Amino acid sequence: MFNPPLTEVCSITQIQQLSPLALAYLGDAVYELYIRSRYLMPPKRSQDYHNLVVAQVRAETQAKHLRSLTPHLTPAELEILRRGRNAAASGPKRVEREIYQQATSLETLMGYLYITDPQRLNQLLAQLELDRQPEQ
Repeated sequence: MFNPPLTEVCSITQIQQLSPLALAYLGDAVYELYIRSRYLMPPKRSQDYHNLVVAQVRAETQAKHLRSLTPHLTPAELEILRRGRNAAASGPKRVEREIYQQATSLETLMGYLYITDPQRLNQLLAQLELDRQPEQ
């Protein structure tokens, strides 16, 4: 689904210097693009696309996806999650801090894998159970 790893143009040292929040920033975009692409078929009204995607990119849903993926993660991936969780200071007021930290952890992992191992990223994304109907 994604291009070759950024490790082909950046050194591992450069990648390791990226902050967890920088990785989460990238991971947020990667995750949302994946979600959007999954809901393209069958064709829907624009509002239905929007409702489906918003339901999946909410912090609460990201935290749920993180919990489902955690048993399948390697020790190195768990360390990336820890770094992402610790970098998430305070989130939006509508979300509990723990949920926000979990969502940021997932985004950090997505950003890291996008840069270093797109094949592994695709393996993990394929395990996500996504809702098929828009919320009313």
